[in-house]
Amino acid sequence: MRALTLCAALAILAAGPAAAEQDMLLGADMTSPAMTQAEMTRADVEALIARGGPVDLSGKALSGLDLSGLDLRGANLRTARLNRTRLSGTDLSGANLEQAWFIKADLAGARLVAARMFGITARDANFSGADLTRAIPIGDFRGANLSGATLAGLKGGADIRNQSMGLMRTVFVSVNLTGANLHGADLGRARLDYADLRGADLTDAVLMGADLSGANLTGADVAGADFRNADVAGARLVDLKGEARARDWAARVNAGRAITR
Repeated sequence: MRALTLCAALAILAAGPAAAEQDMLLGADMTSPAMTQAEMTRADVEALIARGGPVDLSGKALSGLDLSGLDLRGANLRTARLNRTRLSGTDLSGANLEQAWFIKADLAGARLVAARMFGITARDANFSGADLTRAIPIGDFRGANLSGATLAGLKGGADIRNQSMGLMRTVFVSVNLTGANLHGADLGRARLDYADLRGADLTDAVLMGADLSGANLTGADVAGADFRNADVAGARLVDLKGEARARDWAARVNAGRAITR
């Protein structure tokens, strides 16, 4: 995995800063056994849990396993591969998921409270109904399902002080966030273009500098949300709740190109 990670990193750097947040799959062979097969069984993982203390599964190939309902609180899954892995109802609170792979994984109803997700790749994963309260999802969630998920206090804003590989931020491009709880979430400079935010709770969320182009916010509650420099070109801003109490509403970018009725 180390060689694969190095290869991917070099490819990203060669492609330029924008590629660092736009395509984390550069250089990775998604058909290789390292990305599609498992080197452990569910029984092996359960045995580690039974020993007590945080489980160390860093760098492990766990793709395709059924790990649903397990207690993996505080587990170290850094750089692990869990593509198409079933983790529905699994408790990953406080887990280290940095640079892990969760492509098309099923995390419906999972607990990821305060989970660390810097550099995670979770394209097309299912997080419906999951609890990501105070999680740090600085990674690629394109096409993922986060409908009904709890993302209150989520820390997904870009840290411009730590961008050695380009702009690393939450990428929620074309993500299903219908009915999601994003109260107080920090999504400053995050990518939410074409995201489905219908009926979402965005109260007191930080959307400063976020890309909301083409996003659907129909019926969303935006009271107290910070829209300063948020790009709303082509966004559906229809039947919004709390619009009069949104912060810096007049400071949106491309406000004239938004759909308001």
